Amino acid sequence: QVQLVESGGGLVQAGASLRLSCDASGRTSSMWSAAWFRQTPGHEREIVASVSWDGGWTWYTDSVKGRFTISRDNAKNTVYLQMKNLKPEDTAIYSCAHSGLPSAGAMPSLYDSWGQGTQVTVSP
Repeated sequence: QVQLVESGGGLVQAGASLRLSCDASGRTSSMWSAAWFRQTPGHEREIVASVSWDGGWTWYTDSVKGRFTISRDNAKNTVYLQMKNLKPEDTAIYSCAHSGLPSAGAMPSLYDSWGQGTQVTVSP
């Protein structure tokens, strides 16, 4: 079983930055890939960014390209999401996810565990 705990969310104004962290523990795969998802009420969970097991490959949804950066520190078993120039439409609950594949990419069905999430609220 994999445990994922997110932190770093908060209430900010448009244009501000936040860095989310996801600490992983438990039975993570030796070469596990990760992703950040976000969800707003009444909408399906959306994959925002993903990173391969070694950090060498990343993917972003179009709406965050150039503003968000996903990274990981395997020594700490932590995945990050640096968010810059935040917009009100970025408001959501952000969750990180684990995949037992080395590079699951943008396929939500390939992720098998999610954290509880952290709230990000961006005011105009």
